[in-house]
Amino acid sequence: MNFEAAVKYLLSLGHETLAIKLGLRNTELLLNALDNPERAFPSVQIAGTNGKGSTAAMLESICRAAGTKCGLYTSPHLVSITERIRVSGVEITREDFAACATMVRDVSEQLEALPTFFEQLTAIALLAFRNAGIELAILETGLGGRLDSTTAANASLVAITQIAMDHEEYLGHTLESIAAEKAAIIRRGVNAVIATQEPEALKVVLKRCEETGVTPILENGAHIVTGNTEDGRFRVTFDTGVDHYENVLLGLRGRHQIDNAAVSIRLAELLRLPRSTIVTGIETANHAGRLELIPHKPAFLIDGAHNPAGSESLRDYLDEFAPRPLTLVFGAMRDKQLDRIGEILFPSVDVLVLTAVNNPRSATIEMLQLVADRFARGTVLTSESSAEALRIAQANTPPEGLICIAGSLYLAGELRPLIIK
Repeated sequence: MNFEAAVKYLLSLGHETLAIKLGLRNTELLLNALDNPERAFPSVQIAGTNGKGSTAAMLESICRAAGTKCGLYTSPHLVSITERIRVSGVEITREDFAACATMVRDVSEQLEALPTFFEQLTAIALLAFRNAGIELAILETGLGGRLDSTTAANASLVAITQIAMDHEEYLGHTLESIAAEKAAIIRRGVNAVIATQEPEALKVVLKRCEETGVTPILENGAHIVTGNTEDGRFRVTFDTGVDHYENVLLGLRGRHQIDNAAVSIRLAELLRLPRSTIVTGIETANHAGRLELIPHKPAFLIDGAHNPAGSESLRDYLDEFAPRPLTLVFGAMRDKQLDRIGEILFPSVDVLVLTAVNNPRSATIEMLQLVADRFARGTVLTSESSAEALRIAQANTPPEGLICIAGSLYLAGELRPLIIK
């Protein structure tokens, strides 16, 4: 297959969150048929509701600063599927992706049950990493943890970032049930770093640690904010008990990134990476589509904010750092907590532009309008296409203002290429 055919084939397997299978057996059979590429290198697996992608990006940045040849596997992508698989900070080539996808497809079709989109994509990443001769893989869990394909890689080092309500239809309708799914990546013999959690979630995680004989490294918030930039990058002093990191200027924006940085530092310490490279990696990390500020007149801020916890982080940032007037271009998936997200974000904006996302799971304009009727305080405008919504936002925002794009990473993926030309 060429690249276009490979992508078409993978998408034919169904949307990644709609094609979840119970159990890891299919992924294990697939990896075994590929001669177990995951055994060619050690892995770090990061699960959580929010922050796992940013934590992975910071750890990968640290590894690059240390000269470690590192593979990074994340999801979802914004524009190209190749963004999900990176080696030493560079996304996989279309040719390499197609070659690995062809091999994985051919093996998959020999199995009793055809592996899903995410199962095959995970195998493609692990195969690509082996081909590249990486020294370490950093794997962002796709959904949950217990049944996620990345868990089949048997990482020896794991982390759990903030656990919050999301994907309830798959993971359960209580914080405890969601925490149990994510805590399942903690297995006997691993090292585990745990971010600051709500008491209900922490209780579940600690119980899992006790059951598996794992002594967790708990992020205890032993850090001091010493300043910040005008655009929301925080300067922080971290004290882990292992080392002291003075006045580190985080590369990623937002107060919530402090906890993510703390987890990545703990992981880096367990990997025995030098202190100087830990600081450099944290300060130079970037993560597209996560509080990504793009200079312009007006400026653009792109963020996922696809669940209530993520929306609260965005709202906190906007309240603290956003210039006015503020325009929000909002589109989301219909299976998200739209009322709660709208309650958090909509009252704070001057102009709200509602739009549909080019995705079968997208919430309709009518669904979003009902939420806006309840919570919006400013002008509400609508558009059936995201590109037109962007033009409407630009026409209604003066040069000194800010246009925020949020609600879904799929929306970010549609609009980011139109902003960064």
